[in-house]
Amino acid sequence: MNKNNTQDHFEILRKVEKKPKATQRELAKELGFSLGKLNYCLTELKTKGLIKFKNFKENKKKISYFYMLTPSGMTMKKNLIVDFMKIKMREYDELKSEITNQRDNL
Repeated sequence: MNKNNTQDHFEILRKVEKKPKATQRELAKELGFSLGKLNYCLTELKTKGLIKFKNFKENKKKISYFYMLTPSGMTMKKNLIVDFMKIKMREYDELKSEITNQRDNL
């Protein structure tokens, strides 16, 4: 999985956990994704066993789904958070070192 997909999947897992009854349109808007991209990512996450779709409302015009993280999805989200924090800490250390070096050169 490439870095962009990992970030997209992480954002989707976070959003789905917070708003399991949000529609795909709502999720796409909040995430800044096209509806097609979100649908593709949700299907990919479902195929990997990280989320489940449950039909909770059916009418003639549309079907609504309830999105749930599976135990594997929760583990993946936790691992992605740890990886994200490691990256941010490394970036912080690099910036701190750069600022210190610049200050020492003045």
